[in-house]
Amino acid sequence: MKQNDRKEYIAVTGGIGSGKSTVMHMIADLGYPVLSADAAARNIYEKPDVRAAVVGAFPECADAAGNPDRKLLAGIVFSDKKRLDELNAITHPAIMRSLFAEAEKADGKFVFFEIPLLFEGGYENLFDRVIVVMRDKSARIRAVSERDGLTESEVGARISNQFDYEKKCDFGHTVIYNEGDISSLYTRVREVVNEIISEKG
Repeated sequence: MKQNDRKEYIAVTGGIGSGKSTVMHMIADLGYPVLSADAAARNIYEKPDVRAAVVGAFPECADAAGNPDRKLLAGIVFSDKKRLDELNAITHPAIMRSLFAEAEKADGKFVFFEIPLLFEGGYENLFDRVIVVMRDKSARIRAVSERDGLTESEVGARISNQFDYEKKCDFGHTVIYNEGDISSLYTRVREVVNEIISEKG
């Protein structure tokens, strides 16, 4: 998907509640363009080919206008992994194409992408560098519980169904440990970004 060899594409990923979005805000504050897979996903059904493919695969979720009903879709796919994989197979490639098209128009050589499902989708090889944000599981549970109004057991269940960063990945990637205060995290983010720029610049 990468079309312009002059640009360097850096993915930022990590588990739910790890602090990915905070890290991305810090990178933006340092002056670099940042893109979000979640933001791209919010508009993905506006693309006619994606809309048609989703309605074709999930006709029971089409509204009166023939558009995918996100609430109905969520009710189906989050209780059936096979259907979730089916939906992801349609939407994820479209989301990545959208992100890379946007990245080509970004100013500067370095573009940072927030990709929550990077490893699950097998997209890590599309990037020049991967940054993994790590955080203690209990802290992640507390953060998501407070943010989304969920019980800690509900958050724990979501985490248990996601990619296990602690046990399943032998990282050959840059890791940012989000274990201190905001100031410490910002210092580490700046160090990592400066390291990437000096190495790739």
